[in-house]
Amino acid sequence: MRLGVLDVGSNTVHLLLIDGRPGARPEPYASHKIPLQLVQYLDAEGNISQEGADALTRFVTSARDFAIENEAEDLLAFSTSAIREAGNGAAVLHQVREQTGVSLNGISGDQEAAITYFAVRRWQGWGAGRILDFDIGGGSFEFSTGTNALPDAAMSVPLGAGRLTREFFDEQPPKPKQVKRLRKYVREQIAPVAENLLRYGAPDMTVGTSKTFRSLARICGAAPYSAGPHVKREMHLQDLRLWTRRMEAMTVSERSDLPGVSKARAEQMLAGAIAAEAAMETFGVETMRVCPWALREGLILKRIEHLAEGTGTPVNPKTLLGA
Repeated sequence: MRLGVLDVGSNTVHLLLIDGRPGARPEPYASHKIPLQLVQYLDAEGNISQEGADALTRFVTSARDFAIENEAEDLLAFSTSAIREAGNGAAVLHQVREQTGVSLNGISGDQEAAITYFAVRRWQGWGAGRILDFDIGGGSFEFSTGTNALPDAAMSVPLGAGRLTREFFDEQPPKPKQVKRLRKYVREQIAPVAENLLRYGAPDMTVGTSKTFRSLARICGAAPYSAGPHVKREMHLQDLRLWTRRMEAMTVSERSDLPGVSKARAEQMLAGAIAAEAAMETFGVETMRVCPWALREGLILKRIEHLAEGTGTPVNPKTLLGA
């Protein structure tokens, strides 16, 4: 069965099509995305502008049509913190639904953390023991830990790389006092999360998911994306510390020249690195793995399970054309 998952995040809107069946590994078929940063369309009151809502609607339309053209039999669409926290998020979702027929299902930060953990467990397997997962998005930072298919605990805090950049840096490179203030803030926010999650036990494996961690690992010397998903990729705290200090003095243009960093994400890489470093230090992690599966894959795996059990009904994109 060909399934599609449409992810509306803070940095990108992304449609992933996969071929999957119960008991088999989902195989990527096609991808359709644009670097639409909805947070750039927020006004002073925290509402998404009409321009931003229209841009999102156009992309969802193109994603729906792309799914149809590629014979997807099911389409799951969801939104995360960008719309979840916007003052007019419900109105934007209504516009998208009315004009495209696609309903973007909102998920909470804690749900996001739990579903990402579910995907990581599937990728790493039971032999990984207790997993601790970090996931940095544009608007939030998700944490989860567990030994089973579902996490013992999953938490989300507003420490996304884009959010921190907007709130703490008013110029690039930022002033040392701005960096110092951000370091202090993220540690204060992560400390109670670590206290909560470490009550369940120290991790046997710490994993980083999301584009931020993949980019940071690449900067720190991990294999490039072109090497394939099965190459073991690790990031060491000592390397992250070194590169975080280097990025503090870099312009956005200089950061975009670093391996694994796109122009669209270069501005927020420093804030993401500071948050990642603070998490590793607070949890006492010296080395972490980077996992290619995250939220989208977790949703796909869950969807396949529900369809196989008869507890879910496929949403064929063709039925949405009458919108």
